[in-house]
Amino acid sequence: MSIKIVFLGEIVGKPGLHVIKKGLKGLKEETGADYVVANAEGVTNGFGIGHIHSVQLLKSGIDLITTGEKTFYKKDMVESISKNGRIIRPANFPPKTPGRGYKIVEINGMKVAFITLLGTAEFNRISVYNPYLSINSLIERLSGDCNAIILQFHASTTAEKNTMAFHVDGRVSAMIGTHTKVLTSDARILPLQTAMITDNGICGTIDGVGGFEAETEIKRFLTQIPSRSMQYFGALEAQGVVVEIDDKGKAVSIDTVRYKVKGPQTEND
Repeated sequence: MSIKIVFLGEIVGKPGLHVIKKGLKGLKEETGADYVVANAEGVTNGFGIGHIHSVQLLKSGIDLITTGEKTFYKKDMVESISKNGRIIRPANFPPKTPGRGYKIVEINGMKVAFITLLGTAEFNRISVYNPYLSINSLIERLSGDCNAIILQFHASTTAEKNTMAFHVDGRVSAMIGTHTKVLTSDARILPLQTAMITDNGICGTIDGVGGFEAETEIKRFLTQIPSRSMQYFGALEAQGVVVEIDDKGKAVSIDTVRYKVKGPQTEND
């Protein structure tokens, strides 16, 4: 027996929300997914996740929402995350932070623990506990209760995510990197049967910069004048990986996913 879990890249703005609403059903059918996890900390205008958008994503078929450094950029998430067990924030946030850092679910008879952690490089506005020590404690706590443990590591640098992958090899079923919104080409199974990828990409436009309109991002670099990133409906895709895990908690396969979605015909689509 095995299970298939789809991990979708960061959902960015209204284009990303459109991708999920219009494309998730077909993607699930195409991949044979038993469970879908998505990073959605950029779904509300590209910066944070609001309560209403989190509800819309869950109603659209997302089973579990993960976040990162922008977890609480929208004020209503402070209360919402405390009440909604299907949204998890980084487990290495301070102990009194609202919400949960991991969730245990049953998928086709298998108990699976999903953990998310935040890296330390380049996140200057947030102070978190060492993620490498955090995962050691969490594995020790959860391994006796679960058939599989999966880590989603939200970090800026490839070095940090690759280091984490080898750190947990053989101790978790998969290490999925998020944050940079670029689908990397290094999806593979490590020597001790942990699946990994440095970054699982984006849900939104790939015809821009990090899900935003390119011209505004270019102008900011040319002038050094702060400006608001603009949401953009260019070529739309749902990117991510599908991971197959056996009943012993070992990764059987990991494959990248690029599912194209047509843009909206009207503003209300």
